[in-house]
Amino acid sequence: MMDLDSPLFDRIRVRPRAERVEEKSEAPASTCEHAGCRAAGEYRAPKGRGQEGKFWRFCLDHVRGYNQTYNYFAGMPDDAVLAYQRDASTGHRPTWTMGVNPAAQKRGAEYSPHEPGSEGEDMFGMFGPGGARRTRPAPQPERRRLSMLERRAYDTLDMPEHAPAADVKARYKTLVKRLHPDANGGDRSSEDKLRGIIQAYNTLRSAGLG
Repeated sequence: MMDLDSPLFDRIRVRPRAERVEEKSEAPASTCEHAGCRAAGEYRAPKGRGQEGKFWRFCLDHVRGYNQTYNYFAGMPDDAVLAYQRDASTGHRPTWTMGVNPAAQKRGAEYSPHEPGSEGEDMFGMFGPGGARRTRPAPQPERRRLSMLERRAYDTLDMPEHAPAADVKARYKTLVKRLHPDANGGDRSSEDKLRGIIQAYNTLRSAGLG
C-alpha cells in the first residue's frame, strides 16, 4: 500500500482530462483524397480487391458518392464471383467432403474393431458381418451450381432443377406436341410460348442437362 505521506506521492501528477481532450482534438486531420477537394478526409473507403486493408480518406460528400458506385467484384468473371461467394461461407478455409479427409482415412485404416484385446474391440458385434454399421454409403457427387439462364429454362419447362436429362427431353416433346399449331387446328396463338419452350430445351441440352 502506498504511503500517502511519502514525498514520492507528491510528485505524481496527472494532466486534467480537459487538457487531454483538447490535445486529441487538435490532431491534424488528413485532407480528402478526391481530386480537387480540400475538405477534411474524415471517412475511410476501401481501395478495392487486391488492396485489402487499405483505404482512401474522403470527406462526407465524396465518401457517399464512392460507396454508391463501389463494387468489389468489378471485372471478375461470373464463375470467379460464384467461387468467392461459395468460399466465403466457410471463411475461405479449406474444406473436405465427408469421408475423404486424408488424415481421417489414415486413422480409419489404423483402427481395427475386430482385433481381440484392442481398445477398439467390437464387443457387441456392431461393426462385423451383419452389424448395424457394416457398410457406409458412398458420398453423393456434388452438383454444379446452375446459372440463372439454366434455372429459367427448368422453370419454363415446369421441371425441377437437376431433373434427369431423359425426363427433360420427354417433357419437351410433350409440350411441343401440345403447343404446335398443327395440333391446334392451325391456331398460332401459342407460337410465342412454343418458341420459349424450344429455347429453354436448347439451353439445357447445350449444357448437357437435357
